[in-house]
Amino acid sequence: MNKKPKTVACPTCSASVEWSAAARWRPFCSERCRLIDLGKWFEESNRIPADEGLPEYPEPPETM
Repeated sequence: MNKKPKTVACPTCSASVEWSAAARWRPFCSERCRLIDLGKWFEESNRIPADEGLPEYPEPPETM
């Protein structure tokens, strides 16, 4: 049985990437694309949205 490997699009440049253990930088096509994505996280261009219902800093507990 000859299975065709799954391919995915590189999140940075949209190049086709074979999803296998041999693809060193998966899901990225290269180290360059991986580092570009990492830089976006460091610059906070990419971020995970916070819950609006939670305060940014919790109130300190009251002491008696």
